[in-house]
Amino acid sequence: MSATNNQPEARVAGARARGSGPILILAVLFLVATFLAWYFTWFGRDLSDADISRYLSDTRNPRHVQHALLQVQQRIERGDPTAKRWYPQLLSLSGNNETEFRLTVAWLMGFDNHSSEFHAALGKLLHDGEPIVRRNAALALVRFNDHSGREELLSILKPYDVKSPVAGTIASTLREGSEIARGSLLARIQQADGQATEVRSPLPGRINKITKGNGSQVTVNEQILSINSDEESVWEALRGLSLIGQPEDLTTIDNYAGSNASSERVREQARVAVEAIKNRADQKSKP
Repeated sequence: MSATNNQPEARVAGARARGSGPILILAVLFLVATFLAWYFTWFGRDLSDADISRYLSDTRNPRHVQHALLQVQQRIERGDPTAKRWYPQLLSLSGNNETEFRLTVAWLMGFDNHSSEFHAALGKLLHDGEPIVRRNAALALVRFNDHSGREELLSILKPYDVKSPVAGTIASTLREGSEIARGSLLARIQQADGQATEVRSPLPGRINKITKGNGSQVTVNEQILSINSDEESVWEALRGLSLIGQPEDLTTIDNYAGSNASSERVREQARVAVEAIKNRADQKSKP
């Protein structure tokens, strides 16, 4: 009697097991796919020489390029001479239309301050249309003991003016003091023909002053707002100026040495820069 009663239960249990099989398989496949997606996009994963060459050429996949650039940078930092095999590809990327590639390559080139090709490429990037690229090039040039990026470094310590690319009516909800990332939407400009143009931030930082608020009319190339640089950029600029700054830069740098708006880290770096510049000036004045 008990065996007969157990047969329906056994059939139900078997049916449940068979029904859960596909679900378990799907779950396993999902976990495997998630792991593989993480593994192949994780920048900590070492790449073979062939992978680096292939990734640097895969400009349709920015993550591949960025991963390969990081690997090349690490080899340069280790003093690995094999890194030079990819220098032609780095030089090619320095002229790529993608801003991310140019700004990363500009920074990377500073790690080999013996390469005349990198030095020349950085000189060109110092005049790039994107401020973030110019800033990275200026910082990298300091490593070459090249002072040509000094004015660009000083500009990091001053508000950056964002201007309107078209005429129209401003639509924006940003407020002064708002933190922004590079690429953040700053405003939409409604043009007379009905088209709307987005204005995005070329730099990370904080809104310093809004000169054209929501609903304002704006003309082509008219200032909309200004941006103060983010703390990391300010700190890097001060570090660079401690090496190449001139006495006439002290007024600008002093604004950060005692500013309550700056962090202690930035204030300390500003004080270091002021002292270094004064010491160089004193050395030059000695007979």
